[in-house]
Amino acid sequence: MSRLYSLCLLGARCRYDGESKQNPDILEQWKREGGLALCPEQLGGLSTPRRPATLVGGDGCGVLDGKTAILNEEGRDVTENFLRGARECARLARLAGVTCAFLKGGSPSCGAVSTSIGWKRSPGEGVTAALLRRMGIDLTEVD
Repeated sequence: MSRLYSLCLLGARCRYDGESKQNPDILEQWKREGGLALCPEQLGGLSTPRRPATLVGGDGCGVLDGKTAILNEEGRDVTENFLRGARECARLARLAGVTCAFLKGGSPSCGAVSTSIGWKRSPGEGVTAALLRRMGIDLTEVD
């Protein structure tokens, strides 16, 4: 079974604020079992640190369907960056035969159960999570 991990959960300082959200249990699991470790926002061409972003008008499924945008705190539309990162994660997951993913909760990219909608943590999926789920990959949200 091949796994995918949000890179920030392993201690990489790739979050929008230049920090990580290292989770000791997830890090130990990755050390034992291996797997892909990715940051969709970086893969989408966004810098670290970067302005925080939120979904506007829906969740990641809406972005994939062309009905929802992602704006940063300055009002800049970063939807294409998030889509590019999600697609690259999906491409790499397909190549690696990924069957499950451990993703950072609350993220507009990686949230599998909760994401940022209108600057509030809300039920729904981020863009990458939604695309991975559509591929049939089992998702686990980690805080």
